[in-house]
Amino acid sequence: MNRYPYAVGHLMAVPYRKTADISSLGENEIVELWNLVTHAQALLRAATNAQGFNVGLNLGECAGAGIVDYLHIHIVPRWSGDTNFMPILTGTRMLSEGLRALYDKLMEAQSKIEAQLRPET
Repeated sequence: MNRYPYAVGHLMAVPYRKTADISSLGENEIVELWNLVTHAQALLRAATNAQGFNVGLNLGECAGAGIVDYLHIHIVPRWSGDTNFMPILTGTRMLSEGLRALYDKLMEAQSKIEAQLRPET
């Protein structure tokens, strides 16, 4: 979970190996990273009823990377009409839910996904 989210539910997928260069990742690492992005989207759909997503990377300081030496992919859920005037007028972003409440929803969604994958006995 992003500690300073752009929107409620902003998650990040991070490879195990510390690198800033996407080309240094092996094919298996790339597949695993994108599988994690896909899983994050499934969790967010279940937990927040997200209607769409912004998914992307900020590579390098000039591209806005807050953590320059560690590659990470942002998964930001979106909804129709989810932006408002507050950032423009006051420079303040409003979040409708706290991190702990979102975490609980994500864990519940994970449990449901796992239950669907378990074979019936």
